[in-house]
Amino acid sequence: MTPAGVLAAGAAGGDLFVAQNVFFGVIALVMIVSAIRCVTTRNVVHAALWLVLVLAGAAAQFILLGSEFVAVTQVLVYIGAIIVLFLFGIMLTKASMGDDDSVAGEKRLMAGLVAVLLAVVMGIALVDSYSDTRVVIDEPQRFAAVSDAIFSQYIVAFEAVSVLLLAALIGAIVVARKE
Repeated sequence: MTPAGVLAAGAAGGDLFVAQNVFFGVIALVMIVSAIRCVTTRNVVHAALWLVLVLAGAAAQFILLGSEFVAVTQVLVYIGAIIVLFLFGIMLTKASMGDDDSVAGEKRLMAGLVAVLLAVVMGIALVDSYSDTRVVIDEPQRFAAVSDAIFSQYIVAFEAVSVLLLAALIGAIVVARKE
């Protein structure tokens, strides 16, 4: 019996109430709140830390889907490397660590309206496109298959990302040492 079958219990309307669905909802709610706080906070360091929660939530969602390798990669690459790179860039460029009053202004209302409009349009499109689709996990991903895909057909993209990260790091150092 699959983990979903073990955790399933009958619910009204014939749908299955699965613990995975509850965890998905809780994690998604944390991700949404963290994403909103990430873009609304005036402190760039706090924004980077809120982004850590969003990325950790994405890793947790990958675990729920049975893709542990992608989840670990998410934690190591994005939380472990990208966020450290963001914080390194923030510290080197002497960005404002406290509240930045130049961010506040009359453009916040328009930005909020555009964000709400985009969220509604995206939500309608997703519901319309995937309302009858169910995720079925017959067999979890195998590490060998994922690593073979990354290091065979996607090796150029993988190396391009590493060169891009190196260029960003060198750029941050150059900007910081311009004095």
